[in-house]
Amino acid sequence: MPELVFPLDSSKKFTDQQYLGHNRWHPDIPAQVTVRPGDTFRVDCREWFDGAIHNDDSADDVRDAPLSTVHVLSGPFAVEGAEPGDLLIVDILDVGPIPQEDSGPLAGQGWGYTGIFAKQNGGGFLTDQFPDAYKVIWDFAGQTATSRHVPHVSFTGIVHPGLMGTAPSAELLARWNRREGALIATDPDRVPPLALPPLPHDAILGGLEGAEFDRVAGEAARTAPPRENGGNQDIKNLTKGSRVFYPVFVPGAKLSLGDLHFSQGDGEITFCGAIEMGGFIDLHVDLIKGGMDTYGVSENAIFMPGNVEPRYEKWLAFSGTSVTLDDEQRYLDSHLSYQRACLHAIDYLTKFGYSPEQAYMILGAAPIEGRLSGVVDIPNSCSTVYLPTGIFDFDVAPSASGPTRIDPGMGVPRSSF
Repeated sequence: MPELVFPLDSSKKFTDQQYLGHNRWHPDIPAQVTVRPGDTFRVDCREWFDGAIHNDDSADDVRDAPLSTVHVLSGPFAVEGAEPGDLLIVDILDVGPIPQEDSGPLAGQGWGYTGIFAKQNGGGFLTDQFPDAYKVIWDFAGQTATSRHVPHVSFTGIVHPGLMGTAPSAELLARWNRREGALIATDPDRVPPLALPPLPHDAILGGLEGAEFDRVAGEAARTAPPRENGGNQDIKNLTKGSRVFYPVFVPGAKLSLGDLHFSQGDGEITFCGAIEMGGFIDLHVDLIKGGMDTYGVSENAIFMPGNVEPRYEKWLAFSGTSVTLDDEQRYLDSHLSYQRACLHAIDYLTKFGYSPEQAYMILGAAPIEGRLSGVVDIPNSCSTVYLPTGIFDFDVAPSASGPTRIDPGMGVPRSSF
């Protein structure tokens, strides 16, 4: 086993650990550990809400999810010799749930969860159709996930970190805050909000204290979106065997990571749409000096995906175009066309006995494939959702005999304000 350089004790809160991570982006958050180019090491990661979501049949915890606390990230890790303009090479050697802890109160101890956030508390991809909070618990058996809340489905997880990235420079951070603040100002009272501004409340900043804490907390960016440094990209194929090339913006690079997922469909469409968990990740790091200019990677990581994803032979695909539910034509709106493809898949699965919420959870957690299938044929963008038929224990293909009717079981726990 590689050396564990960032341990987490499952009996303690994230803020009571040997090393204190962070939940905001800022160049002045101190590195917790220093590694060298060529090093291989292990990092423990806590589920992104640090234990606020429970293994039960109530969705009240998702309804009341403390979004100001996320994401609890392990790091930063300083890489010796890394300088602005370099590319940081990160190899994902292994990743999985919390080792040797197959039961317990923390996500990652033999179980994980998928949530739909209430519209009043974060929302999701289809928040107008699903405005309340919902939760599904998934049990792990090796690489397989099953759920008492969504019966007749099992699939192999593509385990991956939802969030990994380097620290921004002060100039890049200021750009983030400027442009996101301008977006918020266009509709400051929108629910859910258009973006999340810096928020000192609940900030964890790697041990900073006093006036320095106050300054950094007032400037630091929230971790919810992906940005030029990588961040919360939620790419399901960023799994074991992947190699990622991150731009370096500050001395030492200051790599941080977390938000591990047991599985996820393309888009993580419920927002809390992956199977969230804590666990471990084994990394190898190296540098390409001056690599940002050499390869033209001045912003946003590039990566080589791993090759351990499950092999599904048959798929049922659903398409959508950029026309609203009210029959309003939009111009090449790929976000809308993907929404419509997802809604078509959800409607289809309800014909077999699933509730719309169960179908939505399947699309969020199972390894569906989402694709931009046409982005040039004005006025309609076309997006597609590929659903692997092998995850079901019944035939979901259309037939002359009609859809099999399954017992949907207890259903998905729901909670509203």
